[in-house]
Formats: sequence, C-alpha cells, structure tokens
Amino acid sequence: MLTLVGIALFVGFISLGVWQVQRRAWKLDLIERVSARIQAPPSALPPPEQWSQLSAASHEYQAVRLQGHWLASKTVLTQATTALGAGYWVLTPLQMVDGVQVLINRGFVPQEQRAQWQALPASAINEAPETVVGLLRLSEPGGGFLRRNDPAQQRWHSRDVTAIAQAQQLSQAAPFFIDAGLPPRQGPTAADLPADMAGPWPRPGLTVVRFPNSHLVYALTWFGLALMVVGAAVVVARYERRLRAAHASTPSHDQQH
Repeated sequence: MLTLVGIALFVGFISLGVWQVQRRAWKLDLIERVSARIQAPPSALPPPEQWSQLSAASHEYQAVRLQGHWLASKTVLTQATTALGAGYWVLTPLQMVDGVQVLINRGFVPQEQRAQWQALPASAINEAPETVVGLLRLSEPGGGFLRRNDPAQQRWHSRDVTAIAQAQQLSQAAPFFIDAGLPPRQGPTAADLPADMAGPWPRPGLTVVRFPNSHLVYALTWFGLALMVVGAAVVVARYERRLRAAHASTPSHDQQH
C-alpha cells in the first residue's frame, strides 16, 4: 500500500512539474507576442467582421490608431488604482465616420475630480475630430473583486464594455475599449511620474503591461517534491532491508533450545 502511495505521489508531482514547464513556455511566448504588438507601429482597428474572433491571445494590447468625434455626454467613470493612487478611469465613446462607437479610456483622474468629469457638456457630438493612439483592450465584464457594477447608479468597478454601451445607449459599440497612450512595457516607474498631482487630467499612458512568470519556480518545486518522494522511498527500502537482515540473523526460539 505504501509503495502505491509513493508511486502515485511521484507521478503526480512529475506531471505537475511538466505542466508548469509547459505553462512557462506558453507565458514566454505570450510576453514576446504582446511586446511585439506594443512596439509595432499603430494599426487600424480590426473590422467588425472580425470582432467575434477577438481574443486576448490574438489582439490584447495591440497598438491601434483611430479617429472620430467625442460623445462627451456619454462619459462614464470606472474605479481605478494606479501608480498615482486611487481614482477613476475616464471612458468616453469616440464615434467614427462609419458610425461605430469605441470606448476610449482617456486616462486617470484623482477621486476629487469625479464630479467634474461626470458633469460634462450635454452636447451629443463635439465638432472637432480627435485622433487617438492607444492599446486595444478586451472587455472586463462583471465588476471588481466582491463588487458588482451598478449601471443604474453609474457605479462602475470594471470596464465592462457591453454593460456600459447598454447603459449609455451606444447602438454600434465595439466589443473592446482603447487605453489611450502607449506606455512602457513594464508600466510607469517613479521616475516617469510628476512630483505633484497638478495634472493635466485625465492622464493617459498608465496602462501596466506585466505578466507574472513564476512557472519555473513552481516547476522546480514540484520536481523537488518528486525527488523527495524518491529519497523517502530509498530510506524506507533500506530500513526494511536492515529489518529483514536483522530478522534473518536472529536465531529462532527453537534454535536457541
């Protein structure tokens, strides 16, 4: 029975180690692909016929360029925690010439500016066209950790594109949003940030592009546990061998008499 348990543990630990090695290869490939997208010249948005095929693996953090008119009255604020502290992302729809509306994360504003950005002019379309360069991001449905979005109260904990489009009556909304600005791959450092919070607001370029990669550590841990199982098996085998040898060398009761 003990042997079967040891074999099961050894196989299980080895399998987990191999899985982590595979995950590490996948993560390194993902980091390489995302880095290439961010560093590539901004391209046009994916056409509507490709929207159903968009995925994090194929389009997340792709650098894009688009032009349109702000729908300022349909701006929403979503809660944010950035290198500048807690506050809000300012999301305003940009209506393109073909009628498609794309939510643009124009950047971060501190908490004390919430009222100012929720009271934007009621004009439906601003006259001056705006060109936006940024990173394509996929929708963040549901809400935040233990907090649900409340469209009726205009309380947004995540950038849920579908829910925001429905609440703001955007009939031709794209199923993604754009983070304005092209930040460094690892996000802003202390040296990149101003010494004060004077603005200008909203502040773009605070997108953090970081993929934790601890798979090698996990793989070594699982392989190490597998080696420990082998070591324990060797110790147990030697102990049992000594017991058998000692038993064999001890005279039986009949032999003593």
